[in-house]
Amino acid sequence: MAEYIEEIEEQDDETGLLYEHLRIVVDRGQEPMRIDRFMTERLQHSSRNRIQKAAEAGFVQVNGRSVKSNYKIRPEDIITLMLDRPRHDNTIAAEDIPLDVVYEDNDLMVVDKPAGMVVHPGAGNFHGTLINAVAWHLKDFPSFDANDPEVGLVHRIDKDTSGLLVVAKTAEAKRKLGLQFFNKTTHRSYNALVWANFTEDEGRIEGNIGRDPKDRLRMTVFPANSEVGKPAVTHYRVLERFGYVTFLECILETGRTHQIRAHMKHIGHPMFGDERYGGTEILRGERSSSYKAYIHNCFKLCPRQALHARTLGFVHPSTGRQMDFTSPMPQDMELLLDKWRSYIKGIG
Repeated sequence: MAEYIEEIEEQDDETGLLYEHLRIVVDRGQEPMRIDRFMTERLQHSSRNRIQKAAEAGFVQVNGRSVKSNYKIRPEDIITLMLDRPRHDNTIAAEDIPLDVVYEDNDLMVVDKPAGMVVHPGAGNFHGTLINAVAWHLKDFPSFDANDPEVGLVHRIDKDTSGLLVVAKTAEAKRKLGLQFFNKTTHRSYNALVWANFTEDEGRIEGNIGRDPKDRLRMTVFPANSEVGKPAVTHYRVLERFGYVTFLECILETGRTHQIRAHMKHIGHPMFGDERYGGTEILRGERSSSYKAYIHNCFKLCPRQALHARTLGFVHPSTGRQMDFTSPMPQDMELLLDKWRSYIKGIG
């Protein structure tokens, strides 16, 4: 819903008609609360400021009448977001986009996603996604409908993270695979380059992950025993040290949004090249102009967070056989690692 609220100021109301984009029926037990705060808590990608602007423009209604952002909601109020254009068609269309299919049978497929590809339509990315490509690839498979939530992606990775994903072709396969992810019996490991010079060889990060109240496009870490966010645990192991950055293997015990990125930021070691979490700043190293130029060249080689979903393991939903997959290191990260290997050898 964020994309609708964000663009309100740029829209011209040529017809005078308003279209419903969102409807929320307030619970019977809801205590009085400002409507802007109430909506902010329920719209993950919208800021309170955007919602206030929508209310000022007359687009936020309660029981059919426009209200201001300081309106106090009451039990069973019907809140609607009414905009001056029809709602975007969220139907997932099949698009002929190349896919790197690592494995496929009648129950599932494992795909190696390149960095830069959005996994699922939404938030302004309605075409060119992985699931659009899957819809094309499976257009002749009778039991698969990309618009049916009971089939399709079992888990997700970020747009600028590369690596392995499993797609369920049938509802039964998705149910069984989903249970494995829920019960933490799958195996997933990532490779990551982070701003750090770890003295220890391995470690464990625990802390609840929830949306950052200051930036709703970013996740942050809350105390493990708090009621805020969802429990999350990341294990890491040092693979190579490069002085100012360290190459890690990260193993997920849980699978939360931005988990590795948020956990590494939390312990003071953001992912190299991760703009959202501060990894595009020069956090360690020399102050010389040559070092700064070197780091900027590194960013050009791998213009994204240096994170790759390397391995994926699960039990096949039909055969019961253990399935394990490994994705080769993508070229941009391999070039980045080689550049750091040369740097610590004094070649630069």
